[in-house]
Amino acid sequence: MPTFKVAVLEGDGIGPEVIGATLKVLEKVSELSGVELVFERGLIGGSAIDQRGTPLPQETLRLCLESHAVLLGAVGGPKWDHLPTEKRPEKGLLGIRKALDLYANLRPVKVYEPLISSSPLKEEVARGTDFIVVRELTGDAYYGEPRGVFLEGGKRVGINTMRYTEEEIRRVVRRAFELALQRRRKLASVDKSNVLEVSGLWRQVVQEEAQNYPEVEVEHLYVDNCAMQMVRRPSSFDVIVTGNLFGDILSDEAAVISGSLGMLPSASLGDRYALYEPVHGSAPDIAGNGVANPLATILSGAMMLRHSFNMHREADLVERAVELVLERGYRTPDIQSPGCALVGTEGMAREVIRALEELWR
Repeated sequence: MPTFKVAVLEGDGIGPEVIGATLKVLEKVSELSGVELVFERGLIGGSAIDQRGTPLPQETLRLCLESHAVLLGAVGGPKWDHLPTEKRPEKGLLGIRKALDLYANLRPVKVYEPLISSSPLKEEVARGTDFIVVRELTGDAYYGEPRGVFLEGGKRVGINTMRYTEEEIRRVVRRAFELALQRRRKLASVDKSNVLEVSGLWRQVVQEEAQNYPEVEVEHLYVDNCAMQMVRRPSSFDVIVTGNLFGDILSDEAAVISGSLGMLPSASLGDRYALYEPVHGSAPDIAGNGVANPLATILSGAMMLRHSFNMHREADLVERAVELVLERGYRTPDIQSPGCALVGTEGMAREVIRALEELWR
């Protein structure tokens, strides 16, 4: 049986707690499947600053480059807010994304029936929502040059350049098409090609790539229309692919639909490396209390099994185990509702493991 090495970066705040719970689930997967998962820890973010003086130590980067995948908890917190921007914990995350060339960010959005009342949308609108936003992660206005604040005629002018090469677009679009083939074979490409030349190129490349995926139904949407349709008909979407700027905004809008950040996993993929992390932050206000919701991190672990290790059955079973636990009424404080059993971080992990063992039989 194969062996996979995972770089485990617990990070800050509740990171160590939700990572600890997830590792217990993954260890059970390893035991049941016979696939060996080797976990090796590294420092990142605020904890790395405290112990190494930098948010991304060289030994952490080396560990990630030598691993099959990276599992991350969370970074940041008010303890380090006084530091200059270039030395804050978040720089560690940005640095590792760049070093690993992680260009495709996957943000699944699923409304679980037992939690449907938590969605801000009407139940009949939210029901059945299950889509993924694929956001290009290394280009666009966030990285384009020139950029900065300049003086023109004695007045300040702010400039950011929205820039994409054909290949930058093509590689993330191919990722999205391949993902759509594994799902319901529907792809929505989001741009602003009616006013932006860079979006015109984006749409052209999507149309060209669509010729290679005739099984996938393609829909083109302007970003403003997509934002509206996402709250009008979220269940109609399957895979949404878009650029860095639009994807940043749309993925956060999509996250609200589920009703809880504690339920949302994510993956950042490159051609060789991948990083998996929950969408939520470090939540320092509840760190150490054992009440953090580990499900987003557990589901990020399931994404790792699927996308990095091709353990599709195992990933499906972990995701089904999470659903089963919710159906049985177990809740952490962030998703608690009347009549449900309140559990902490470790208690939720135990219930997921119990459900996983039942499903494995």
